[in-house]
Amino acid sequence: MPIKDLFKGIDQVGLVVRNLNKSLESYANIFGIGPWQIYTFQPPLVTDMTVHGKPASYRMKIALTMLGPVMLELIEPLEGENIYQEFLDNRGEGVHHIGCYTDALDRGVRALEGSGIRVLQSGRFAGGGYAYMDTEKSLGIILELIQMPAEMPPPQATWP
Repeated sequence: MPIKDLFKGIDQVGLVVRNLNKSLESYANIFGIGPWQIYTFQPPLVTDMTVHGKPASYRMKIALTMLGPVMLELIEPLEGENIYQEFLDNRGEGVHHIGCYTDALDRGVRALEGSGIRVLQSGRFAGGGYAYMDTEKSLGIILELIQMPAEMPPPQATWP
């Protein structure tokens, strides 16, 4: 099966921010974007976490909203080694990745690894998971493969 057949399209644009609340205010006040669903991704919600091929434990606060058919994700790293903090330290805030939904996360990762593309960071959650692939040199941006659960857990907060 060709790699392209594992993905449905570009479904998400992820941005890394230093202060999630401040960013939410800007997106709402300047662009009228929202409402947002807010989650803290950490164990035990997220399991089997890795960074650069090693087991890891990290926390991030994320906010999700839909812009037409595309999900906008804002990510604030909170603690632990992770690629979001690396991005902030090296580049500052901005577009971090594009995300593609797949029904076959493991197969997609294996196919990309077979093409020499390694996993930067990954994790699992009930019924789904994610893997950020090291595609910056070839695509100019990180590609995230996302297997969405049948139903997202309820957000810990919404904004506004």
